[in-house]
Amino acid sequence: MPSTNTAAYATRSTLLTYFDHFASAVTRWCGSPLAFCAALAMIAGWALLGPLYQFSENWQLVVNTGTTIVTFLMVFLIQQSQNKDSVALHLKLNELLAAHRSASNRMIGIETLDEQDLREVAAFYARLAERAKTAGPAKEIHSIDEEGMPTSVCTGTSSPTTDTDSGR
Repeated sequence: MPSTNTAAYATRSTLLTYFDHFASAVTRWCGSPLAFCAALAMIAGWALLGPLYQFSENWQLVVNTGTTIVTFLMVFLIQQSQNKDSVALHLKLNELLAAHRSASNRMIGIETLDEQDLREVAAFYARLAERAKTAGPAKEIHSIDEEGMPTSVCTGTSSPTTDTDSGR
């Protein structure tokens, strides 16, 4: 899957669209009380059949195999839904950053930074939180542009949008 910072992400695929709709529907249904009750009923039925099959290895194998298959498939469906939700959240946050005058547009797309760069950005905000505690009731406006932006963001190697790119 292409990065959300590229135009390639916006291209449509019929197969991916169908899979997205399918995954969303299954994920919503599996999180419902009805699905939980159905799963509970299946396990109860399996447990009740135990004495009939003398708690044999085949009886145990049925539930082990079934739960393994369901779990394996659900991981992929849930991950697809999580990826979609994550992209939507990033796009909403990007819009808020782009629309707010005092926000740094360099924060748009920072999800593509490596973990060390993200730690450096987090350290900036930790320092900012400490400054806010010591400032008391006085409110100040600060931006990552003041300090602390990782080198890869400052040099543009992770392709963030700059203030001049947004037309401000």
